[in-house]
Amino acid sequence: MKTIYLDNAATTQIDDEVIEVIHSSMKNNYGNPSSIHQFGRKAKSAVETARINIAKHFNVTASEIIFTAGGTEADNLILHNAVLNLGVKRIVTSKIEHHAVLHTCNHLEKTYNIIVDYVDVDEFGSVNIEHLEKLLSNTTTKTLVSLMLINNEIGNFLDVENISTICKNNNALFHSDTVQAIAHYTIDLQKIPIDFVVASAHKFHGPKGVGFAYFKKGFGISPMLHGGEQEKGARSSTENVHSILGMEKALDIAISNLEKDKKQIGSLKKYFISELQKISVNIEFNGLSNNLNKSSYNILNVRFPIANDMLLFSLDMAGIAVSGGSACQSGSNKGSHVLSEILNDNEAEKTSIRFSFSKYTTKQEIDFVLNYIKNNI
Repeated sequence: MKTIYLDNAATTQIDDEVIEVIHSSMKNNYGNPSSIHQFGRKAKSAVETARINIAKHFNVTASEIIFTAGGTEADNLILHNAVLNLGVKRIVTSKIEHHAVLHTCNHLEKTYNIIVDYVDVDEFGSVNIEHLEKLLSNTTTKTLVSLMLINNEIGNFLDVENISTICKNNNALFHSDTVQAIAHYTIDLQKIPIDFVVASAHKFHGPKGVGFAYFKKGFGISPMLHGGEQEKGARSSTENVHSILGMEKALDIAISNLEKDKKQIGSLKKYFISELQKISVNIEFNGLSNNLNKSSYNILNVRFPIANDMLLFSLDMAGIAVSGGSACQSGSNKGSHVLSEILNDNEAEKTSIRFSFSKYTTKQEIDFVLNYIKNNI
């Protein structure tokens, strides 16, 4: 059976060159970076070289990069550190953030009695700028704003330059979950003053279980994990050398080919949108995912004019891997908190599917999926 993978916002196929780097490291660079002998020094050198090279891509220093087990840990480390070490008493976020942020904010609210406020979003999932400014004005409470750069379900861009300026003008710290943006877009952290960002390697054809947190210079870091002095005391645990080197390679490949990949993948998304609209004028798109200028080039969230709880399962049986996104979707008891927030009850009951593309996606695969939809919707 032909199989087609269109769930790249969930995870991506690892590049062959990345696998080669990881394999070589596993065979030849197995020392503990904390050991003082030559094997340890070799591993330590490789990790620090990777840190320097990764930092250069974002125009920051190596000391501002902390390696983690992925984006969720990085979000947790940043948010916990803001409350426990930086004196933050209030977090402003939105109800359509990734659960790595929402659940962490809920935990911090219950455990440390901080205030969590939610900025309004419109029916397309865009942040209400006026409401954010109102939330940040006329307060002396130390505040951190946490808003994701690209929404992982609907692909919306955050107006990051405007948000960062608003935060700066109101003396608020700014954290952005950038997991869906790292290696897909150019991010110069000297030009856009975000205080904290995160990355997860498996979102850009790297290995799972590794990522990083960026802490702007000047912010001390209190660790969540205790037991050693790794990562300059910010994260106890022996560094995942092989995966860090794989992430370095994946990031280098992605950024070197960024414009070419954006053009290729973006053209497939545009084609998919136009062909879906030919199948039915009643097919709609969630958030701004069908706006090529206001959403990520690799994410499209489609709302079909039906309620079919088995659609996700039937697509899988046909060899098509995608993610569900409706409020009542097979495989999810709770449905999508993002769609539940931005859609009315009638629209939220319809079946929504997130299609997400990569450089490995072909037009022939898109045509196969379109034909299946045409014959089964």
